[in-house]
Parts: sequence; C-alpha cells; structure tokens
Amino acid sequence: MNAIDSALAERARKLRNELHRHNVLYHALDRPEISDAEYDRMFRELLDLEMRYPELADPNSPTRRIGAAPLAEFGTSPHSIPMVSLDNAFDEAELMAFDRRVRDGIGSGGESVVYTAEPKMDGLAVELVYRRKALAMALTRGDGIVGEIVTENVRTIGEIPLVLPDDADVPEMLEVRGEVYMSRAGFEALNRNRQESGQPLFANPRNAAAGSLRQLDSRITAGRPLSFFVYGIGVWPDLRLDSHSEILNLLHSWGFPLNPLIRHRIAIAEVLMWYRTLAQKRPELPYEIDGMVVKVDSLRLQERLGMKARSPKWAIAWKFPAETATTHIRNITVQVGRTGVLTPVADLEPVHVGGVTVSRATLHNMEEIERKDIRIGDLVEIERAGDVIPKIIGVRKAARTGSEQAFTMPAACPACGSSVSRSALSSSDREEAAFRCINAQCPAQLKEHIQHCTAKAAWDIEGIGEKLADQLVERGLVRSISDVWSLRVDQLKGLERMGEKSAAKLVDAIAAKKRLSLKRFLYGLGIRHVGETVAEILADRFGSIDALMGASMDEIRAIPGIGDIIAENIVAFFQKPENRRLIERLFDAGVQIVAQPAAAAEALAGKTFVITGVLPGISRSEAKKRIEDAGGRLSETVTRSTDWVVAGEKPGSKLEKARHLGIDVIRPEEFFRMLDRLNDGGDGKVK
Repeated sequence: MNAIDSALAERARKLRNELHRHNVLYHALDRPEISDAEYDRMFRELLDLEMRYPELADPNSPTRRIGAAPLAEFGTSPHSIPMVSLDNAFDEAELMAFDRRVRDGIGSGGESVVYTAEPKMDGLAVELVYRRKALAMALTRGDGIVGEIVTENVRTIGEIPLVLPDDADVPEMLEVRGEVYMSRAGFEALNRNRQESGQPLFANPRNAAAGSLRQLDSRITAGRPLSFFVYGIGVWPDLRLDSHSEILNLLHSWGFPLNPLIRHRIAIAEVLMWYRTLAQKRPELPYEIDGMVVKVDSLRLQERLGMKARSPKWAIAWKFPAETATTHIRNITVQVGRTGVLTPVADLEPVHVGGVTVSRATLHNMEEIERKDIRIGDLVEIERAGDVIPKIIGVRKAARTGSEQAFTMPAACPACGSSVSRSALSSSDREEAAFRCINAQCPAQLKEHIQHCTAKAAWDIEGIGEKLADQLVERGLVRSISDVWSLRVDQLKGLERMGEKSAAKLVDAIAAKKRLSLKRFLYGLGIRHVGETVAEILADRFGSIDALMGASMDEIRAIPGIGDIIAENIVAFFQKPENRRLIERLFDAGVQIVAQPAAAAEALAGKTFVITGVLPGISRSEAKKRIEDAGGRLSETVTRSTDWVVAGEKPGSKLEKARHLGIDVIRPEEFFRMLDRLNDGGDGKVK
C-alpha cells in the first residue's frame, strides 16, 4: 500500500475507533462528549472513505449500522450453553417458596443469600459472540439449543458494541446475552408509518422487535427503532468474577447498555419492595416489562444450586398481575376440540391489553356464560391471565342498552352437523357442563387429534402442522389417526405448498418414527385426562399395551397419582370397540411399541452426564431422554460430581473445565455405543 493509501487506512481506523468510543459514551454510559452533528460528520466521512475505497471496509465498522445486502435465508448455530427458560412466580407466596428452595439447596440456613432483581424486558433474547474483541456472530434464542444467525441485523442496533475497548481484559472468545426490544414510542411511530403506507400493523412492541430482527434484508432492520439491554453471559473462559452483579457491571463498563432499574445484591425483603416499586413504575416506563427476574447473585451458589431440566434453580421470573381492558362482544362462535367438546369463543372489538391486541377470548363452557350472564353485544372486562391467555372476567351490566342477545349452544355440531349432546359419557363429565359432538368421525375433532398425536411429546412426527392437518382431513387422506402412518408421496405432493421433495421428506419422517415407546404411544392416542405424566406412569406400571388394555378399574386407580376420574376414562376408552380397532390399525400400519430393556432401566442410576457441542444425528433433547430412560441425568454444568462429559462438534468451555477437574471425556461415538448397549440390555459401561 502506498503512502497515500496508508494515510487513508489510518484515517479510517481512527474514525472507526472514535465512533465506537462515542457509541459507548452515548448509549451505555450516558455521558456524550460530542454533539450529534459532530458524530454525523465523522460517520459521513468514514462512510465516504469506505465507499470510495472498498478495501478499507471492515465487517464491524460503525457504517454497518445502516445494513448490508439481503440474505437468502438465515443460517443456524448451536448455543455453547443452552439458553434456558425460567420458572415463573405469580405472587409473593411463590417468590418466598423460591427463596426457601434456594436456602435449602445451599444448606447452612442460607443466611448470606443476596439477589439481583432485574426488570423482565418484553423483547427478544439474543446471544452475541465476540472473538478477539470483535462481534463475530449473533444468534436468536431459537429453541434454546440452536438459534438463528442474525449477525448482520444485530450490527444495525446502535446500542450493541461492534468492538470492545482495547484496554478491556476480554477473553479470546466471549458470549454475551441480552434482550432486544422496541420502545413504546418507537413502536407507535413504526405502526403509524405502516398504517400510512397500507401495511399491516404489529400487535405489540415485542412482535415488532422480533419481526424487525428476523428480516432477511438488514437494511430494513436498520430502519427499525430497536434497542438492547444486557442481562448475562454464555461462555466466558477463565471467569474470575464472583457474582452476577460484577459481571453486569464489567460488561457495562465495556459498552453494553445496562438497565438502570436493576438492583444488585439485595436481600429477599428488598426484592419484595422493589417488585412493588417496579409494578408502580411500569405504566410510565418508555418500554414494556412483564415482571421482574430474580437471580441468586453469587456464582458459587448458582453452581451449587445447579439446573433443572429446562430452567436454573437459582433464578425465577416474578410476573406482574394480568392487565385488563374493556371492549364489546361482537359475536359468540363455537370451536370443536379433539375430544368433541364444544367451546364457546367471544369475538371481540379489538382492544389493546397487556401489550397485545386481543380480538378473541375463550368463554370456557355454557355454565360459565350462564354464571356470568354474558350476552352478545355486552361491554365486558378482558384480562390476560399471566399476560398470555385472554379471558372475560366481568360484564358491565349497567351499560346494557337492551339490544344484547342471549347465547345458546347449537343443537348441531358446527363442523359436521351431527347432533350435540350434553349427556355424560362418564361420571366425571357430570361435573363439567360440557357439550359434545357425538360423531367420532367429526372432521374438527380429527384435525385437532392429528396435531396432538404427531406433536413432539407424542409420536414426534415433524412437518404436520395445523394447515396440513386441515388439508389431510378435507381431502379425505386421513379418516383416522392411524392413516397418518400410511401416507404416500403421491397423495401428499398435490397439497398446498407440498411438492414432491417435501412430500418425500414427510413420508421419510413418518417412517422413521414407527418405533415408539409405550409412553409416547399412549399419549398420542389422546385418551381424556392422560397427559405426558400419566402416560409415563401407566407405561412404567403395565409395561405393555395388552396389559393396560386388560387392566381393571381397581388396578388402575390403585396406582399412586391416578384417581377415579382418570381411571374411569382409561377403562372407558379401551372398552370401546372402535378404539381397540384403532390400535390394531396402528400396528397394521407398522407401528411398533419398543419395550425398555430391564437391564437398561437402572444401568446409569446415579450417573451424571454433561454434553458440550453438537452431537451428530441426535438432538440434545433426544440424548437427554435416552440418558434418563437408563436412570441417569443430564446436567448443564460441569462439577466434580459429573461422571462423563460428551464432547461433540464445536465444544465450549465445559470441555476445558472437565479436563481441569479430571472428568472422563468421551466422544459422541463412544456415547452412542454406550446407549446402544443399554438398548440391547447391556451394562452400558464404556470399554
């Protein structure tokens, strides 16, 4: 590079460094040193240099805030450490129960426990991966195990550092986690612009933030008012800090925005007081929050408490009470569920409540309508229970005009026209005020049943969603759930959005799932009141479908955890000839119930596994299930009590920790051989 080029390169480097520094001062530390006009002048100078001399471009230049060329699709990448969800508390008693569990878990009375209390942002969780102090990759939470790569979009968010300070003691690789959100003002401005241009409106700031971050064209994301708060970390090799609050404060000093409403190292009594303060501040905040996250501050105590299957034992989300609003009922319609139950649903004048535009609310059953005296045309009060499920909690009867109309349940099923009965099918139904379609072949019931039986927790057939289930029933391709197993490519390829390749992929997915555990088989049958837990209890107790089908009422209700109502429904289900024929058709279609080898059931009893990296050909949830089926447990953290660490592709810091502690590290192929031996009835030991 000649002298002139060297001077230009040096000027570009200095501009980038200065702009990065001023971004931190403005967005994170709230102490700007220059005016907006001066910042804009420097930005335009750098942009001009990079446009005239493309060789000066840098992937983490501040100019990338304006976006890059559109992507064809998002790639995916696994999280080094899963981005788990949190358990919820909905009142003070549940929060205090969490505190007791924490104290019991750490022993010695837990006198020294202090917490960090953070506003629970209503946004989208992301993970930022920095290598050599530069942003290298950004991921959405995804399913918690694998996230979508949204690096170019994240680079457009001004509050996220693209490079970390030169003088910062940052590890070679660092994973930072936080929440991308949209302010109330930004959301309203965005919707105003969309309304003026004839585009559909976003329902709430969270949906707007999620939709903005998942644009294939990052230039669109750059035009959206997205913001960011940091809340934690993923991998941080050789971390020498002692507390969560120290981590947050250090990240803040490196340029990551930190919510000023976080309270560090406070006792449980102060947590209670700060929750009430946040609840009062909530309507006035410039962004939406739906609760408070409470975390044990000590990292040492966090490790001692450990993890549950899907959540840490050292943190909880204390949700705010549901918000309410009033609106009118336009009409009352009826939905038909999987078991034939008719559920009345209120069609509402759309109303904004709890951050969401609500236009429908369940009325549960006719008894509920009669008890609350709900009528078409009524002005009603709506609540989003847990900020999720809208329901009607009251009627403003004083506002009635006389034009309101009483609702009656239809005498015929709205889906198939068959008779509707309120007569009880079992003694348990007499307590339910339930209307049912008596047609076992009702298409509405069948559509719901297809979605239930193919769900992940049941037969785990990927690719059959609501729209495809509708088409399968409407085209007559599936008249019983047993028909799912016999679907052919020539039947599927003519359906909407289903070409030959997609059809072949679905048929292959179906064929790959024909070996089922008894628990999954039972859950997929859709027996009333038999959820995942009851299905597992039944499978453990009886061991085979024949034994369960021949069991008496007394045998079933004698099982701990199963009462009279559940037992009555199970016996009634298997007594019906059509249900026995259904099971025969399932076997005729090639479905096999795979028995658990007796030797495998306790082969790993008391043994703890940790998985780091990606295992080829198997998801983490499937690996977890196979370990637990053999009596072992899967942990998220490596401790001295860990028995094996399974190191897959792209292992994280857990591998180094395992080696440091002298834990046995095995490769995926060794892990698979261990599981295969268990399935064959072996002892499961690694040779």
